[in-house]
Amino acid sequence: MCDTYTPDGDPLPTNTRYRAAKVFEKVVLHKPWFGIEQEYTLLTTTKRPLGWPEGGYPAPQGPYYCSVGADRAFGRQIVEAHYRACLFAGIAIAGINAEVLCGQWEYQVGPLEGIHAADHLWVSRYLLHRVAESFGVLVTFDPKPVSGDWNGSGCHTNYSTETMRNPGGLTIIFKAVEKLSKKHLEHIEIYGIGNGRRLTGKHETASMHEFTSGVGHRGCSIRIPCQTTKDGFGYFEDRRPASNMDPYLVTSKLVETTCFEDGEFV
Repeated sequence: MCDTYTPDGDPLPTNTRYRAAKVFEKVVLHKPWFGIEQEYTLLTTTKRPLGWPEGGYPAPQGPYYCSVGADRAFGRQIVEAHYRACLFAGIAIAGINAEVLCGQWEYQVGPLEGIHAADHLWVSRYLLHRVAESFGVLVTFDPKPVSGDWNGSGCHTNYSTETMRNPGGLTIIFKAVEKLSKKHLEHIEIYGIGNGRRLTGKHETASMHEFTSGVGHRGCSIRIPCQTTKDGFGYFEDRRPASNMDPYLVTSKLVETTCFEDGEFV
């Protein structure tokens, strides 16, 4: 992995890590943690999801999520090879599971502090493409790889600061969610290309046109886990980011919105 710069030493416009690092330098004392859930879909070289019959459709979604069996879990050998490659490379990969769409999978990175979460996710994506290549399979991070009554692919981002993780942190979480509600459109603008095809209010998503939050609600913009409310501290999940989101933009934006007030660090 590398940062990219012009010959004069200025960061290239695509080097979103450069600015993110500046943001995270200002919030070191907040100790922001991120756990990122990366969804993706495996494709044949003819661009059909694994497990889909040529010229037709598989059985409706339902039995594929966290599934086992050769008739519903397609590509597990690729997923597990990627998991082992990440472990060997030192990536903080935390788990894998089959997802709702046939041929769709997920892995989790973190929890990691600050910019490290985005770094690990970035390299893990590269490794996924390399591993899939060895199996003659393609990977897509498109947020809606199949139109119609099928789930899209997200990159749910779980987030907390040190005060959120300590007793009384639920109050801090509520304040953070309130701040996020006021910057909804700013977040949506950088939460992934084509995300509007996914954030429809259906298929376990909230509408991109409305900010919502709730406890244990998978159809909200922000989900506060039941365990967090029970304990009175913990973390929350931003379910809006698309699977192709830039992790440097998303993680630094969460920090900016929740740890700054009118551009000033608080």
